[in-house]
Amino acid sequence: MAGERALPPHEVDAIGAPARRALAAAGITTWDAVDAASDRDLLALHGFGPKALRILRASQER
Repeated sequence: MAGERALPPHEVDAIGAPARRALAAAGITTWDAVDAASDRDLLALHGFGPKALRILRASQER
């Protein structure tokens, strides 16, 4: 299950630090939280852009 992955989404090194901080600040610290968040919600976070979204969603599928 995605929520049981060892590496929390806000620690995915492939995304930039502003995007990682945005996830952590929004409380999106589990893969289940990423699943629950729409792309629109994620893109609304300050510091989280389209590139971070692509990387995060690709990481989520692994």
